Amino acid sequence: MARKLPATDVVVVGLGWAGAIVSHELAAAGLSVIGLERGPWRDTAVDFNIASIADELRYSRRQELMLRNRQNTCTVRNSPSETALPMRVWGSFHPGNGTGGAGNHWAGITFRFQPEEFRLHSHLTERYGKELSPELTLQDWGTDWEEMEPFYTRFERLAGISGQAGNIKGTLIEGGNPFEGPRSEPYPNPPTAQPYAPMLFADTVRNLGYKPFPAPSALLSQGYTNPLGVTMGPCTFCGFCTNYGCANYSKASAITTVMPALMRKPNFTARTNCEVLQVTMDNSGKQATGVIYADASGELFEQPAALVIVAAFTFENVRLMLLSGVGEAYDPATGRGTTGRNFAYQTANSVRLFFDDKNFNPFIGGGAIGMGIDEFNNDNFDHSGLGFVGGGSTRVTPIGAAPIDSRPVPPGTPAWGSQWKAATVKNYLSTMSIGCEASSYSTRTNYLSLDPTYRDPHGRPLLRITFDFPENDRRMSAFCISKLSEIAKAMNPREFYGAGQTGHWNSAPYQSSHVVGGFIMGAEAATSSVNKYLQVWGVPNLFVIGASAFPQNPGYNPTGTVGALAYKAADAIVNRYLKRPGEMLSL
Repeated sequence: MARKLPATDVVVVGLGWAGAIVSHELAAAGLSVIGLERGPWRDTAVDFNIASIADELRYSRRQELMLRNRQNTCTVRNSPSETALPMRVWGSFHPGNGTGGAGNHWAGITFRFQPEEFRLHSHLTERYGKELSPELTLQDWGTDWEEMEPFYTRFERLAGISGQAGNIKGTLIEGGNPFEGPRSEPYPNPPTAQPYAPMLFADTVRNLGYKPFPAPSALLSQGYTNPLGVTMGPCTFCGFCTNYGCANYSKASAITTVMPALMRKPNFTARTNCEVLQVTMDNSGKQATGVIYADASGELFEQPAALVIVAAFTFENVRLMLLSGVGEAYDPATGRGTTGRNFAYQTANSVRLFFDDKNFNPFIGGGAIGMGIDEFNNDNFDHSGLGFVGGGSTRVTPIGAAPIDSRPVPPGTPAWGSQWKAATVKNYLSTMSIGCEASSYSTRTNYLSLDPTYRDPHGRPLLRITFDFPENDRRMSAFCISKLSEIAKAMNPREFYGAGQTGHWNSAPYQSSHVVGGFIMGAEAATSSVNKYLQVWGVPNLFVIGASAFPQNPGYNPTGTVGALAYKAADAIVNRYLKRPGEMLSL
């Protein structure tokens, strides 16, 4: 039996980017807010100290910042006909743990989605009609660029994003991304300086007729104080960035941008090492009453609240809804239900280049330091007759070649011994990669559900992931690899090798933590779980915020859109819901 605590105005599940932003906005509006975080308290000075953070074994190999698999994991399979098995070590993706969430160890690339992405099904249907594959279950988001743009701007100001605008109020700006939607203002900070490999790539693609631009980066190019009064410093290109916290307060995250201001508010309380087990509902099932959580000792508590905000990682957002009986669980056989529907991922493609006459100093870098082009992304090119839709962001972003994992050798090199050592010495300084982080389009048989066999330490079913790359995305991957290979050949390396998605999804190697969907937003309750304000259809005091709301994933990193959605939801709660509690859109 859970011990019942005094009620609060708002309880927020998760204190990563989305949870921290919403908590701050609602606390600033005068509401009493309690934030519950499954993992430990994270603090830059203590956890990411300059003397200890550059530890590849601890953070990259042993995954200290990731959720512990013994605490909670997922089961995986490629199709509904298979039996799912648990992930005992994180591979394909890296869920975060603790305040800041996955934002502590993210790379920092911060794109805005393009205007047509928010009406993707309508846009592609209008342009290609019957050429669209019937396997795809693409949807419009129920919102549009005009509604989203101000909240992208707010997130970029909060995080101090560094970049070069390509389109300000409809005027194209030289040196920026010509394919981005019209912005209301420039990035808060100028682009970062660039190492040799991105500049070599930029010169090459420019000669090929493409328009390179600096990757929009949450690694700050200069000192910056955000609108909450929190000051951050410039990136030092230390090379220990992706999978690591930042010792220099240079990589924007919830703990470097929001939490310092949030923790000063007397009406906000953070409770860490508290795992939320269930959202509680009244007898009608139409009103959330709070949450039940377990603390580090295993003691159960019930936290009543007038508003419940679920803002965890995609997997836990969906799992909590399934465990709490919110919405109807999706059934791929009938297409009924929305909870778990339209799970999507990211389609990773790359080409590795080996040179004899280059020194890239690959230990210099950062997760979002680089140059890119967008000519082959999303619907920026004509897909007529190609047999697929979608595409990817093509970039060179040297994240830092740490000593254990960065041993680039050509295929066919022995895995150990003197020849491997000689190849490592020969190639370490003179190897670079071109990546293409591409779209993942939803299908009927890619979805999230509760596993019937495997359970967590609390006895709850694990989340089951059913996912495979659809034929559309495999064809798109082959196209992207062909374009990367053309660029690679023009750079005149000794040799190069491409790696795309030609077979089934394999959960073992890391690919991306950009998992999306499962509790998607839209204009109709019949095909979505939340409305454009992230309010759950039929349960008006419950909001579910995060990448779980994406109906599909374009060829961009999701974090900027997660931050924009968090601001969008908070704005709707403060300026609409609190004035007139209830459904903000008609069912």
